[in-house]
Parts: sequence; structure tokens; C-alpha cells
Amino acid sequence: MATTLPTTLEQLVDRYDPTVFELTRSSARIRLAGGGPDPVDVVLDGDGATLHPASDGRPDALLTADEDTWAEIARDLRGGMDAFRSHRLKVRYDLHLGVGFLAATADGGEDGLRFSQVETREGAISISQGGSGPPVVMLHGLGATKVSFLPTLAALAGSYRAIAIDLPGFGDSVKPIRAAYDAPYFARVVVALLDALEIDRAHLIGNSMGGRVALQVGLDHPDRVRRLALLAPSLAWLRGRPWAPLLKLVAPQLGLIQPAPRPVVEAIVRRVVPGADEEWTAAGIDEFLRSYLTPRGRAAFYAAARNIYLESPNGRTGLWTRLPGLEAPSLFVWGKRDSLVPIGFADHVRRALPESKHLVLPGGHVPQLENPKRTHEALLKFLARG
Repeated sequence: MATTLPTTLEQLVDRYDPTVFELTRSSARIRLAGGGPDPVDVVLDGDGATLHPASDGRPDALLTADEDTWAEIARDLRGGMDAFRSHRLKVRYDLHLGVGFLAATADGGEDGLRFSQVETREGAISISQGGSGPPVVMLHGLGATKVSFLPTLAALAGSYRAIAIDLPGFGDSVKPIRAAYDAPYFARVVVALLDALEIDRAHLIGNSMGGRVALQVGLDHPDRVRRLALLAPSLAWLRGRPWAPLLKLVAPQLGLIQPAPRPVVEAIVRRVVPGADEEWTAAGIDEFLRSYLTPRGRAAFYAAARNIYLESPNGRTGLWTRLPGLEAPSLFVWGKRDSLVPIGFADHVRRALPESKHLVLPGGHVPQLENPKRTHEALLKFLARG
């Protein structure tokens, strides 16, 4: 081979354990940059990993660090995940793939981070998990994936079996075209996953849409829930919804038609999302685009967003009608600067659930990423009571 491959990266790839990271495609190409004069590619085929000179074209995932960091990662079995968490190693394009590769080279033992597909009666659900103890299941928000809970998974894995999932329609989970993609549907999927994992009861943590799903599980399946932690949960609007009549006429399956090429969609998203140049935000945009730029992922996104807007707050099945009947102890975490779920919702929740706990943080809509220390301290304290 004409190109000399960096010894440090060869050592890293030699450690790759395919049982830690279940590859759900025939092969994948990960580019490692900064470990030598030229980038190199790792090719995964499900059975192992091999190192090659970088090919032309964009890889499936890109991992970038300086030479010293790569050397440290090669020496230290936990170095890759430590470097990622400390922002010395960046992962772009496909976080599921990039972080899965790091986990598979870390030799974390039985309780280490691992990725797999779980077959349920509702279809295949992609999960990441680590740790042992009482199970905690984490549910992401609209347009996000399980990797938005990576810091939380790491924070909880010392005391719990921490499980982050891709809800159907997002990330690497099943994306059925005719699914409802509303809170009752997602709740059934969560219960199906618990059944497949042989978990009787679990703590649930949900962010945004995932918080609404966690509440639905608590309302529809109270026997499966221990405690609920809701991070800026999406809640049925109490004000008027002027676009509701028009949205009811729009079929979300229109998302099967590609509205614009990737560069156009990406440019729009980066203009709309605050802090798009920050590392976690940029990675989150990558994860959103990874699903949204597929026909099924786009249809799922439209359907879920439509259901959030159209949800009736009152009536027999309305959220605010049913919320006072929630049995599980609950913690609500709010962001003072959250423009999607305004802090004013806290007063409505307190009236519906007088025994609920509340934490107000200075950030916005994703507290586990914006204020990880305070969020994770509150979660550990709250869950320990159960």
C-alpha cells in the first residue's frame, strides 16, 4: 500500500469490537482526520473494521482530533469517549455511527456504552445503553435522536441501566409510512420496547416531544413507570391555534416528496437554529438532516410536528384533562429562555399536579445539553428517591 497508515490509528482499529456496535447496514466508511499527514478511512462491514487510505467523496461519519489526542485515544481504552465528551474530538455527519465506533474501541466491559437494534412488535428500535441497575429510558425531542442524551447516559450509567432510544421515524429506528406519530403511538412503542427488553417498570426521561411521550406512557400505562423526568416537555397548547383548520387538510405523507436538495435544506436549518456553529448544535443538525433528507424520515417529522400543533388540550382525551390523574412522581425542568415551551407552562402544570417537582434553569429548550451539570444533578437526586 502506497500510503503509510498511522500506527496509533491502526492500534485503535485493532481494538474494534463489533459486538458493541451493531451495524445496521452492509458497510460504512468513517474518516479519521488529524492523526497523521493525511486522513484515513475505517471501513466497517459488521464483522470488523479495516483501515484504508481516505477515498474520494464524503464519508458516512467524520472524526477529527489532533495528533496528540489520537495518540492518547490509542493508549487509553476509554480515551475516545473521554476526548469526545471534552470536545477534543469532534464527530460530524452521523453521530450514531461515529460514537458507536468509539464505543466499540473502548472495551468498556459489560456495562460500557453499546449500540443495538431491538426487534419489537412495533418494529426495530435503535438504542444505546450503558451501566447496570434500575432501568432509565430516555426519549428525545422532535427532529432529534438518541445521541441528544449521550451526556445524560454517561451521567446516569454509574447507578442505572441507562437506555436512550430513537423513536420511530427518527435516527436509526423503523419509519413506518402509515404510523400515527402521535403521543399514544409513541407510548405504545415505548411499552413494546420495555417488553422486548424484559423490563417490567422503568424511570422515563423525556425532552420536548419525548417529554410528552413520557407523560403519555405514565397516563396510559401507569404500571410500567416508576418516575418521570420531563425536560422542557411539549404540552398541548392552551391558546388558539389559527393554522389548525389548514393543517388538518395537509397529509404528512407529502413529505415523501423531496422538497429541496440537501444544501438548500441545510442552509435553511442553519439560519433558523440558534448557535448552529456550536459543536452540539451542529451535530444535532447533522442528526436531524440524516433522517429528514430521507422520504420516510421527512414524512415522520411532518406527522409528528403536525400532531404536536393539533393536539387538543381539553375534552375527554385532552392532555390537560387527563394530567391530574398522573400517578408517577414527576420532575419538570424548564428553561427561562425556552421559546418553544415557554416557562408559563410551569404554572399550569403546578395546578394540575400540585405534588410535582420543578427546576427552572437559565437556558433554553434542551437542558441536558445547555445546563448538563445542574440537570444531571437534579435527575440523579430525583431518581434516587424512587
